[in-house]
Amino acid sequence: MSKRILIINTGGTLSSVMKKNGLIPGLSIYDMQKELKMVSGDTDIEIEDFCSLDSANIFPDDWSALAQRISECRNDYDGIVVIHGTDTLAYTSSMLSFMLRNIAIPVVITGSQLSITNPVADAMENCRCAIHMAASNIPGVFVAFNRKVMLGCRASKVRSLSFDAFESINYPNIATISSLGMKIDTSVVPERTGIFTLSNKYSDKVCMVKMFPGMHRSFIESIADQGYKGLYIEGYGIGGMPFLKHDFIGTLDKLISGGMAVVVGTQCRYEGTKMDVYETGKRTLDIGAMEAHDMTAEAALTKLMWILGITDNLSEIRDYYSINMIGEMTVRK
Repeated sequence: MSKRILIINTGGTLSSVMKKNGLIPGLSIYDMQKELKMVSGDTDIEIEDFCSLDSANIFPDDWSALAQRISECRNDYDGIVVIHGTDTLAYTSSMLSFMLRNIAIPVVITGSQLSITNPVADAMENCRCAIHMAASNIPGVFVAFNRKVMLGCRASKVRSLSFDAFESINYPNIATISSLGMKIDTSVVPERTGIFTLSNKYSDKVCMVKMFPGMHRSFIESIADQGYKGLYIEGYGIGGMPFLKHDFIGTLDKLISGGMAVVVGTQCRYEGTKMDVYETGKRTLDIGAMEAHDMTAEAALTKLMWILGITDNLSEIRDYYSINMIGEMTVRK
């Protein structure tokens, strides 16, 4: 019996057309039906339009609504493919990973660097990969791009123009496609830890800041004044921040004492934080900041937004954040 796969279109380059002011999403999923049928193999695909947006215009409320839609139809299909613009795809795949935790079917997000109407586009291959991963019976949220499948909470866009736009950061690929076909490494697929329950609440009162030499601590102080409840800050190296001249750590101490949830990550794409090595990192942990370990920036930010949608209790937030929930981080001992 062939697998039933639902394809949900949200827009992006894959469905774009050229207009006066440049490329914009313009093709409906039905305009792409012929091409999608060509790569679907023996799967039985159904299609629907969710929205038609450049992914720069995708916002957290879209994540919540998309998670709701996937939850509503999860029992009617063997797998679901989401077509999405590449620019914010990794944020969407990360947040859906938390909102759809323990989902029992594959949910695969894909897109392309060229429109499906372009004869040399990567769109067809990416859709082919996504559809067949969605038919794999491997539960979870994934990203399919350039003949590889990545864990949704580990994918990040690392190239702006190349077809090889995404990489799995600090984690092996879930699957790769070669002349031997699609090879899935089930040993690196996180196990389900419970039953599925939709959890699509979030807080948008979260800010992300990248440290730079000369940055003034008054900017950090202003974040609390604007009503933010969470801060993800990308420090240097393995999580370093200044505490001389401009005492950022002292400023963060005040924010945390005032109830703000603060997470410290690194500007380095690979290998993550290790904040118990240097004095600056130890000072930061001592004031109650949380450590992002080897999470992507997209996962670190969306995890904080998601947790703040569950609780505003700082102790509970720390407990949630310290746990590897969906394969998003490796906690070093």
